[in-house]
Amino acid sequence: MSLSYISTDAIAQNVAHIKQRIDRACERSGRDPADVTLIAVTKTQPVEAVRAAFQCGISHMGENRVQEAQAKIPLLPQQIHWHLIGSLQTNKVKPALNMFTYIHSVDRPRLVEALRKQKIDTPPEVLMQVNVAEESSKHGVSMSDAVELARLISAAGLRMVGLMTVAPYVTDPEEVRPVFRRLRELFMRLQDIDLPGAQLRHLSMGMSGDFEVAIEEGATMVRVGTAIFGERK
Repeated sequence: MSLSYISTDAIAQNVAHIKQRIDRACERSGRDPADVTLIAVTKTQPVEAVRAAFQCGISHMGENRVQEAQAKIPLLPQQIHWHLIGSLQTNKVKPALNMFTYIHSVDRPRLVEALRKQKIDTPPEVLMQVNVAEESSKHGVSMSDAVELARLISAAGLRMVGLMTVAPYVTDPEEVRPVFRRLRELFMRLQDIDLPGAQLRHLSMGMSGDFEVAIEEGATMVRVGTAIFGERK
């Protein structure tokens, strides 16, 4: 890729600052920072920028599109854990299963069925994406249909490990605290339901503008792009 990117030193400074903010958010909420995974969102970022983030200690990377990941992943260290955080089309299921450690965007019965039909030795762990704020522009199962979809994921034998949401974009992150809280409440509700094969331990929520509030509300994975790499060119 020939896209320009900020310097390695700038990425290192950004990563260090984000980790400090994660530590402080955990301290405020009485949590262990080791329980929060920082995922660097690498959408449109060149391989050099992703490699720089890896050298700064980030071993979890998030891609939005399967096609971009196919071009990028073979050029980067094998130690990286790749997360698909964008919507997954059913015709991209097979390559996605072969590339990603986690798929965050399981959000509809048709996709569950497509995933179920694929047989691979080490299937990825999946998270159910929930459209908590019910934004028409966002993907995700509705809150009212979430339990039913969770049962379908379980019945399909998929390795469901948690929930994901994308909160509305706001200038004041406090405005989306209720979104994160509602996802955590759903998470706790699902833990009380018999879902064979599910091991619910992750809440993927919070991005560059609101990840501290998300951590205070229980996030175990935060997806940060702009705050690491700067604004996309």
